[in-house]
Amino acid sequence: MCKGLAALPATCLKSAKDIKHKIGFLLQKPDPPQDQKTLKEKEKEKVVNRVPIAEIEKWKTSFNNLIKNEDGLKAFTSFSQSEYSQENIEFWEACEDFKQTSVDKMNVKARKIFERYVEVDSPSEVNLDSATRELTRKNLERCDSSCFEEAQSKIFTLMEKDSYRRFLKSKLFLELSRPLLDNKPCSLEKKGK
Repeated sequence: MCKGLAALPATCLKSAKDIKHKIGFLLQKPDPPQDQKTLKEKEKEKVVNRVPIAEIEKWKTSFNNLIKNEDGLKAFTSFSQSEYSQENIEFWEACEDFKQTSVDKMNVKARKIFERYVEVDSPSEVNLDSATRELTRKNLERCDSSCFEEAQSKIFTLMEKDSYRRFLKSKLFLELSRPLLDNKPCSLEKKGK
């Protein structure tokens, strides 16, 4: 009889996790038809106005400048979705939102964030080492605005060193940073609107 994943050696679990990550795109749900998309999804798809070149130049200087800018965050989120790695930026945003949560709602919100992003085999699991995952689990017991600090920092660094560098070389970013000479819409803008 199968004893579950706990009975497997750690090397097997790591290999299984690597395989899951590599073929994870097969597990992605297809986009719902346009009329079935949620209000939040429709909001993210709104037309992005042409961003001033000076602002885009700031995005090149640091990842922090990119995600602290509303248009930069939209562009990076769109890029992350195209790479099937949006869970990282979603987790980062959830942590930022959590820091603004009132004390009486923190426990419930912290549990939801943990179950969605941090817990092993969660629906949008982010790539954290086991020590950080365990520290975050322990931090939930005292639940304050800093309980996700270490995990958020690790994911920020991961995005900064990996996704951000690819974003700067992406077609989306190159289109956004192209001077507005030919009045062609960038790929974030809706065609026909």
